Amino acid sequence: MSILINSIPFIPILFVLNVILAITIIFLERRDASSTWAWILVLFFLPLVGFILYLLLGRQLRNKHLFRWEGKKDIGIDKLISYQIEALEKDTFQFNEDYVKNYKNLIQMNLNTGDAVLTQDNHVLIYDDGVEKFQALINDILNAKDHIHIQYYIFKLDNLGQRIYEALKKKAKQGVKVRILYDEMGSRGIKKRHFKELIELGGEVEIFFPSIFPLINPRLNFRNHRKIVVIDGRIGYIGGFNVGDEYIGLNNKFGYWRDTHLRIEGSSVHPLQTRFILDWNQASENKIAYSDRYFPAIPKKGDVAMQIISSGPDTDWPAIKNAYLKLLMDAKKYIYIQTPYFIPDNGFLNAIEVASLSGIDVRIMIPNKPDHMFVYWATYSYIGELLKAGAKVYIYDKGFIHAKTIVIDDEAASVGTANVDVRSFKLNFEVNAFIYDRQISHELAEIFEKDILDSRELTLEQYENRSFIIKFKESISRLLSPIL
Repeated sequence: MSILINSIPFIPILFVLNVILAITIIFLERRDASSTWAWILVLFFLPLVGFILYLLLGRQLRNKHLFRWEGKKDIGIDKLISYQIEALEKDTFQFNEDYVKNYKNLIQMNLNTGDAVLTQDNHVLIYDDGVEKFQALINDILNAKDHIHIQYYIFKLDNLGQRIYEALKKKAKQGVKVRILYDEMGSRGIKKRHFKELIELGGEVEIFFPSIFPLINPRLNFRNHRKIVVIDGRIGYIGGFNVGDEYIGLNNKFGYWRDTHLRIEGSSVHPLQTRFILDWNQASENKIAYSDRYFPAIPKKGDVAMQIISSGPDTDWPAIKNAYLKLLMDAKKYIYIQTPYFIPDNGFLNAIEVASLSGIDVRIMIPNKPDHMFVYWATYSYIGELLKAGAKVYIYDKGFIHAKTIVIDDEAASVGTANVDVRSFKLNFEVNAFIYDRQISHELAEIFEKDILDSRELTLEQYENRSFIIKFKESISRLLSPIL
C-alpha cells in the first residue's frame, strides 16, 4: 500500500515534465512538423523513457561555430570562392569541358551553400571492393613522406585495423606525422589507450564529441560520419568504407560488403585536407596551423571536375541534401541511386516521384538485410511510393550494399558518406564529392548495372502482397522515421 501511495505524486510530475518538454519541442526548438510529431509520439507512449531519450538524442545542436580555423585565410579559399561565383554569374567561367556548363547552377549553389570550390584537374580511381580499396590505401600509407591524416566514423582494431595500424606505426618511426580522428559512437570499444604505441612514436589520436561521463553524452545524436584520408596533401580518399573486417567481407552476418570509395589526386585534395583540419581542430587541443606542407603545389593529374561538399547540423544550409535535389532536377535521361538507408523527406521523395513520372529512368538499389531494424522497415515504406510512380527498385542479394552513390545521364555523380535519410541530411556531419565528368559517371553507372546482376527487382505487385506483419512494421517505423 505504501508503494502505491508513494508512486502517486510521481505520475503528475511525469505528466508535467512531458507537457513542458512537448511545449519546448513545438514552440522553442522550431523543428519541422514531422520530427515534432515523432517526438511527441515517443513522449506519449514512453513517458519516462521518452524523456531520457529526448535528453540524449532529441536536443538540437546550438553551436553554429564548431569548426573554426584561421588558416583558411592563408589558403585563399574565400577569395577563390568569390571569384568563381562572380565568374559564374557573369558567364565568364572557363570550363574544361562544355557539358560541365550544364551544371553551372548546381556548381554555383554548392559554392554559395557549401564553400565548395570547383577544381578541374583531378585524377580519380573508383573502388567498389573493400579488399582493393584498403590495399591501395595501405600502399599509399607506406609511401607517405610527410604526413598521414586519417578520419573514419568507425575504426576497429581487428585484422584490417591492425594492418593499417602497423603501417601507420612504421611510418611514424620514420618521422612521418600521423593523425587519427575517429567518432566515439561509431568506434564504440576503441579508446585512446589502444593507440598507445603510435602516440609514443609521435602520432596523435583524437575523438569526435567524446562522452563527458561514461555512458552519458548529451551530443550522442550528432555524429561525425565522414571518412577522409589525406596523404602528404597530394592523395585523398573519400567514400563509404569504414575500417573493420566486415568492410572486406569477413563478417558472416553481412557477407560480401559492396561499397564505393574514391582515390583522388589533384586540387580537390586541398578541400579534403581543409575539412580534416577543421574537424581535427574542433576535437584537439593540439591545433594544426597553416603550413605549405599540408597544401603543396599539385601538378595537374587529370581533367576530372569536382566539388567537395560538407554538411552538418552546424551549417545554415543542408548543403549535401540540396545538392542531391539539384542533381535529381538536372537529370534528363536516368537517375541511379544506391543507398543502404532510404528515408527521404517529402522534398526528396517528391523530386524522385516527379522525375519518374516525367519519363526519366529512375532506379534505386537497397540492401536485402537490415543492420538497423527500424531504418530497414522505414526504407521499405518509402520504396512502395516510388514503385507506384514507376521507379525501379532492386534488392541487392550478394551481401550488404553500403554505397552512397547517385549518378545521372553519364555526366554527373555524387559519391561520399551521406545516405538518403534524415540523419545524414540534418544530424550527421557528412562529406561528399560531386563529380562532373562523363568517364567517371559512366563507370559508376556500369558498376550499378553490374550490381543489378546480383540483385532482384522488387515489383509493385510483390510489394502490395506483403504480409500484415510487414505492413505493421513499416507503419511504426515510418512514424519514427524523422528521428531515426
